[in-house]
Amino acid sequence: MDMYKKVDLLILDEWLFMPVEESEARDLLELMEYRYDRNSTVFRSQPLPGGWHKKLREGTLGEAILDRIVHNSYKLNIEAKESMRKRKGIAE
Repeated sequence: MDMYKKVDLLILDEWLFMPVEESEARDLLELMEYRYDRNSTVFRSQPLPGGWHKKLREGTLGEAILDRIVHNSYKLNIEAKESMRKRKGIAE
């Protein structure tokens, strides 16, 4: 956990691809709380931010995590009409 707290840039790929367990949510809160206003974090996610709350275990724990993520954040939405597999010619 200390390593993830202290890196200058932490990139969380496939953020909330699956719902988290309560113990994982507590770890995320600790991590986001430490990194808040200290280090940069990038969240790369397929689920839209509006659905994050549900995957973070609704309630005060999820709210606390999202408060630390959303405050002072920048949001970039990248939309495509077709998948990368089609554009890049990767066979299914």
